[in-house]
Amino acid sequence: MSLLHEYGPLFLHGLALTLALAAVSWVLAFTVGLTLALLRMTKVKLLEWVVIAFVEYQRNVPPLVHIFLWYFGVSSMLAQGLQDWANAHHGEFYFSALAIGLYYGAYVAEDIRSGLRSIPNGQLEAARALGLGYFGAMRRVVLPQALRVAVAPLVSGAVMLVKTTSLAMMLGVMELTYVTKDVASKTFKIFESYGISTALYVAVALALLFLGSWLSRRFRIKDR
Repeated sequence: MSLLHEYGPLFLHGLALTLALAAVSWVLAFTVGLTLALLRMTKVKLLEWVVIAFVEYQRNVPPLVHIFLWYFGVSSMLAQGLQDWANAHHGEFYFSALAIGLYYGAYVAEDIRSGLRSIPNGQLEAARALGLGYFGAMRRVVLPQALRVAVAPLVSGAVMLVKTTSLAMMLGVMELTYVTKDVASKTFKIFESYGISTALYVAVALALLFLGSWLSRRFRIKDR
């Protein structure tokens, strides 16, 4: 308890940064995933193959490699002014969020696509017959139902994303795992330090799972 009393604010700061990193990454992942899923469902061969290539690339490369590629590789290709700005404005946070968001965007795309495929084609055809274009029919008719179906895998992916943010410590992002390692090295209280971070990670995961369970009940497609 003395460890928590002395370093509690530091753990909370690390947790806050973890949640911020997860939130930014998740917004990007959902945006990218939704866009990819809709593009792939257009049945345009070129778009379909581009989406497939992107999804397979992201899913078959470890997330830590993606983070290193963006931070050490892509950042070095930017103009010097942009590099200086990134170095002065916590670029490690944004590059980590970008890498994690794109990585999970591939999984979100597949989750949403599975939800879209579960909706009978007749609904899309009926919407098109009423004068809606492809994207209009998707937005107004098909996608709302597909997202309801995809709630469970999307929430599961969000939990995985939160845990993946711990890799950002490799770039010096002071998220929860970084703080835990720092406190453990200063106090030599290894079990207590990692016990606290474990409890915080579990609390976040359970909160997300509870939210997912509520959303699943709230937006469940009822049988008629």
